[in-house]
Amino acid sequence: MIYIEDFKESDIIIGHYLCRQKQLFKSKSGKNYLSLTLCDKTGEINGKVWELNNSIQNFEERDFIKIDATVQIFQNEPQLKITQIRKSQEGEYSPSDYIKTTDKDVIALFTKLTDYIKTIDNTYLRRLLENIFAREDIVTPFKTSSAAKALHHACVGGLVEHTVSVVQICDFVSGLYKFVNRDIIITCAMLHDIGKIRELSSFPENDYTDEGQLIGHLIIGCELITEESAKIDGFPEKLKLMLKHCMLAHHGEYEYGSPKIPHTIEAFILHLCDNMDAKIKSFEETLSSDKSSSAWLGYSKMLGRNIRRSDV
Repeated sequence: MIYIEDFKESDIIIGHYLCRQKQLFKSKSGKNYLSLTLCDKTGEINGKVWELNNSIQNFEERDFIKIDATVQIFQNEPQLKITQIRKSQEGEYSPSDYIKTTDKDVIALFTKLTDYIKTIDNTYLRRLLENIFAREDIVTPFKTSSAAKALHHACVGGLVEHTVSVVQICDFVSGLYKFVNRDIIITCAMLHDIGKIRELSSFPENDYTDEGQLIGHLIIGCELITEESAKIDGFPEKLKLMLKHCMLAHHGEYEYGSPKIPHTIEAFILHLCDNMDAKIKSFEETLSSDKSSSAWLGYSKMLGRNIRRSDV
């Protein structure tokens, strides 16, 4: 198959892709057309169906479909003009072509993560982490979940990769400054995105669940801390409050979906380290996915700027 990352202007594309989103719109002339988001393991692309005729067979979101299309450039982004669609049949496609996977060793990453539990001095926090990471209903999806729908670490194993990076950065930063409670920040770094296992569906869809849309991973993670800390006799209320604040504030700003802004040094460091890893990973993914020899790669929506290679 031709992967989306290899599409070039004027290419004729005949192949199977996962339909992530399907929307019906009206043009200015009042004519119906379809706007689709198609994806494979290398990325996603918007496609338009301008002529709704017998060549466009019935299909739904999350179906694998076979398309006949041409790659066009619209507002500096590749887009498909699709003329034929039918649902794919079993055996016509390999699911592995549609599931992006981290290039890291997930088992090694998870071991590295849980090894941090041994470094926690506070008995209550160590017990909390031991209990949470002993739950099979958490561990199994945690190892395979994405850290985001699309922006960064959007792959199988992305959540554990992102979590380990944030823990490592927080661990380093916590040793540089006064007044930082390392046990709190390491605990919260390990748990900050754990709600993603319920916020996002499994691959190949990797889309927001009802719980993710209506509640979100910050609240889900906060509720998990409340639930698990209640099982530990004598768990200090103030300590639980510090943990929950970090969970609720780690997006940093109200406009980024954070119900609270950081009011403790641990919450502030966690926000900065989380944001740092997400943004740098997005930078890395942009650089690695570009196949051109150009110095300038174009505008990144997530990073809000044009990206330039530094090695040319």
